[in-house]
Amino acid sequence: MNPSPNLFLIGPTGAGKTTLGAWLASRLGLALLDLDRIIAVQAGMPISQIFSREGEDGFRARESAALAEHCTHCGVLLVGGGGIVTRPDNRTRIAQNGYVLWLATGVELRASRLEGDYSRPLLSGHDLRLRMQQLDDERESLYAECADLALVQETEMSIEVLGHRALSLLAERWQRSALREIAP
Repeated sequence: MNPSPNLFLIGPTGAGKTTLGAWLASRLGLALLDLDRIIAVQAGMPISQIFSREGEDGFRARESAALAEHCTHCGVLLVGGGGIVTRPDNRTRIAQNGYVLWLATGVELRASRLEGDYSRPLLSGHDLRLRMQQLDDERESLYAECADLALVQETEMSIEVLGHRALSLLAERWQRSALREIAP
């Protein structure tokens, strides 16, 4: 059991983390923090432009800094990008500062959602399904390493159905603490 006042959503690109995060945050009374949006606002440019100017390493440095800044807040639902788990320090921060829900969504479903979306830097210019599978192969064990709970979705469903499934699982497994001591 990982008691925490915070809920963190992780999972691959196109899993629906932002949509589910907004739905859950409103029902759980948590402040929604979407790290990709925070990074884009701080940089004054979209994520794709950060990737083209600074490369993946530059983006990951920004991502790690944003996570470090926001992960110790209390009463938040934090949505991480698909690659946030690639850095060991990020996995540690995520696991230590929130209850971690892994939105495990199959390649076919994500590919159907992202067909024609060229804003995802690590997916553009590749065979979409093949690239998604490669990223899954690299990252699934990392998601599993820091996840407290996996919510598996292989077929499309409404946000209401998915959200209620998530709430039900969370009610059974998340010991939501009201107060906690924040480490310096």
